[in-house]
Amino acid sequence: MSERPENDDPGPTDPFDELVQAETNRDPDLAVIEAGSRTLRAQAGPPQGDAVPARPSDPEVDRALRAVEEELAGRWGETKLDPSVQRIEALLDILGSPQRAYPSIHITGTNGKTSTARMIEALLTSFDLRTGRYTSPHVQSVTERISLDGSPISAERFIETYRDIAPYVEMVDTQQQYRLSFFEVLTAMAFAAFADAPVDIAVVEVGMGGTWDATNVIDGDVAVITPIALDHTDRLGETPEQIAGEKSGIIKKDATVVLAQQPVDAASVMLKRAVEVDATVAREGMEFGVLSREVAVGGQMLTLRGLGGEYPEIFLPLYGAHQAHNAAVALAAVEAFFGVGSEHARPLDIETIRGAFASVASPGRMEVVRRSPTVVLDAAHNPAGARAAAEAVTEAFGFSRLVGVVGASDGKDVRGLLEAFEPIFAEVVVTRNSSHRAMDADELAAVAVEVFGAERVQVEPRLDDALEAAITLAEEEGEFSGAGVLVTGSVITVGEARLLMRRS
Repeated sequence: MSERPENDDPGPTDPFDELVQAETNRDPDLAVIEAGSRTLRAQAGPPQGDAVPARPSDPEVDRALRAVEEELAGRWGETKLDPSVQRIEALLDILGSPQRAYPSIHITGTNGKTSTARMIEALLTSFDLRTGRYTSPHVQSVTERISLDGSPISAERFIETYRDIAPYVEMVDTQQQYRLSFFEVLTAMAFAAFADAPVDIAVVEVGMGGTWDATNVIDGDVAVITPIALDHTDRLGETPEQIAGEKSGIIKKDATVVLAQQPVDAASVMLKRAVEVDATVAREGMEFGVLSREVAVGGQMLTLRGLGGEYPEIFLPLYGAHQAHNAAVALAAVEAFFGVGSEHARPLDIETIRGAFASVASPGRMEVVRRSPTVVLDAAHNPAGARAAAEAVTEAFGFSRLVGVVGASDGKDVRGLLEAFEPIFAEVVVTRNSSHRAMDADELAAVAVEVFGAERVQVEPRLDDALEAAITLAEEEGEFSGAGVLVTGSVITVGEARLLMRRS
């Protein structure tokens, strides 16, 4: 065991204090939260096949990964944007346009993008295709964002990919008004890693919007648009129609557009864009959709209508009606990629489809991390996502009493989010995560008091204390009461809670 170097100022010794100090000067989207809580009384280890990677066990690799994270952290974070694809195009041009080396499915929308991407990936992999998946933000580790064949790339490969493109990144930096951002560099890394693998197809989720998103340098054979709602209104617009205008920018000439159920004004914008570029449209509720769904142990049983026919007895190990609709969208996207509905009308092999959906995992989305009392994590961070989460947790778990733990980001519609949860939360513990973008706990509490009333609100500025307090409140009902805890409000909050709970 290595000795700790001598230091007159040993710094904080409390794990959560260390977590906060470590994250203070780092971009939150590069945070890989390592601290465990003091105890938490949460006796749940990580499940088999956890889709979220841990820190590298090799100290040298871990140091190298931290160095890359720190270099990326010195760039613009994902909330500071210059709406242009000029820089990423310049970088990819120097790299030899790796994004042109494979076909792609491009995904935008407000909610459900990552879960849908994971389902598409699982389906394609089941048909023996090599896949690359690029999603954001990550739950715990930045390496989650780039996956090959259904698994996050290794830390070693992540480091190697960064080092391979770093000289060209620096070259472009000197030629542009602004340096490449954190997200732009990661996007280039993903495209380069996919080309190097090589993959048969890439599944690419936008970071924000569509038209000027760094991922919009690809010409997706299939463009997927998940449900649109109000989020990032300062960047994308204040109405669904305005937001749809930005997101419809991923629809390219002669592509197939798979359109989830949308507000009417948003759908009209997307359909107009499809007509302009001569794209083919498949609409949920018209050409495909969910025919039936029943709650099942560990998820739900679905019958889906795809572009090629019906797919009965599909088990999906995820909770909530919104995930059933995501599954329908994912199936239609894969069918469209294989030419179902255009070149032929035959359904895909039903057993392959069933096996693929049964294998899907979506960390941080209605994810159970503890039993007795049950603790569920969900990364809902806007009112629409919160409403879907509230419906899902009510349907799937039927808690006799539910305690919420909410940590949100500044600039979000926290009142709308809290109002969506008010009918199902008996009490709410408001807190904050370690990100500098986190909303102050007292400010969040002030809004919560207006929504819930002072007697139902508890403030715990530290996330580990908030989890402890919520578990204590749930346990007051007794061991067999059926009480539970839902942790929500931000992907970062959920990511930190996930590690705090699983390391206790």
